[in-house]
Amino acid sequence: MVTSDLLICGAGPSGRALAHRALAQGQTVTVIDPQPERRWTATYAAWADELPEWVSERVFAAAVDNPVAWTSHRVELARRYVVFDTANLQDSLDLSGARIIRDRVAEIDAPSRSTGHGIDLPSVRLASGPTLPAGRVIDARGIARSPALAEQTAYGVIVDRARWTGEDTLFMDWRPDNGAKPEEPPSFLYTIPVSADSVLLEETCLAGRPALDPAVLRERLEHRLRSRGIDLTGTEQVERVRFPVQGGRPHDRRFGAAGALTHPATGYSVATALRTADTVAAGDTIWPASARAVHALRAAGLRALLALPPHEIPAFFDAFFTLSPHSQRAYLSGRDDLPGTITAMTALFAALPWRIRRTLVGAVALPQPARR
Repeated sequence: MVTSDLLICGAGPSGRALAHRALAQGQTVTVIDPQPERRWTATYAAWADELPEWVSERVFAAAVDNPVAWTSHRVELARRYVVFDTANLQDSLDLSGARIIRDRVAEIDAPSRSTGHGIDLPSVRLASGPTLPAGRVIDARGIARSPALAEQTAYGVIVDRARWTGEDTLFMDWRPDNGAKPEEPPSFLYTIPVSADSVLLEETCLAGRPALDPAVLRERLEHRLRSRGIDLTGTEQVERVRFPVQGGRPHDRRFGAAGALTHPATGYSVATALRTADTVAAGDTIWPASARAVHALRAAGLRALLALPPHEIPAFFDAFFTLSPHSQRAYLSGRDDLPGTITAMTALFAALPWRIRRTLVGAVALPQPARR
């Protein structure tokens, strides 16, 4: 007996987006999650041109036409950047009509009963015991933390906009005023408006294995803000971030971070999940050969970042932000744009100082299957 057309394991942003779009296509949907009604607390943002048309602007907390990056100098990025109102985003992904099961998944693709036509259905065995067959099963449970995986970490506070005299949106601010020593792993300031009258100020370790502890990032944030004339009171709302930026596998039965939709060089995944949800819901693949090749190249880019000496990472991004807007977009967002990704990575390599190029040559060597 088929329980539904589509069974989704996980009700985070990717799983909920997939379920929402499958319902919009008229499918029967089951969602399994131990806390399906849990409210999301993380702050999500995206490049506006990555989002599908069905995402309403009503779920945006803010939109900025030209966010700023600081390396050795100030750079305006020629792309519209949007910050989600997290609660509105979650509510907009309506699951009315879906069967919601509050349980943990013990096993996916356990043996299932036959349909009578010699075809075994995929199924899920619940922690409570029952096994549920379905037309399709998609794992959208994210990635478990592991010392073997590079992570992104961050520590942020939300302050009144009146207290922050800097620019409203700093995509990356690598200026060295956070008290870190040159030989220590670097971190940058990420600043975005999260409402009409409040701003998130977040010290971020882009990727590390191990990544910087949030307690270290808190010290750096406080040091940086003091150097800019802001003393925190200790009563500010806090945001802590920690998640793997690698470990997902490209696969038609996985989605979101579990399905390798996290960009390994930025940690972004929500916009990609929203953009690809209709395709996956329809049963089509989002992993043509070009997308798999881009994924391998992005993984090489992460290896490059992890191999760089700490004091060279700001110089790496200094070179990246000299690329044309088209090349920047290709690398940050073109998940199946193989020519654009190759062009961007080649131009970046050419723009880097020789001392950094030598470090990268060995780090970005692709495994044999990816080279093929």
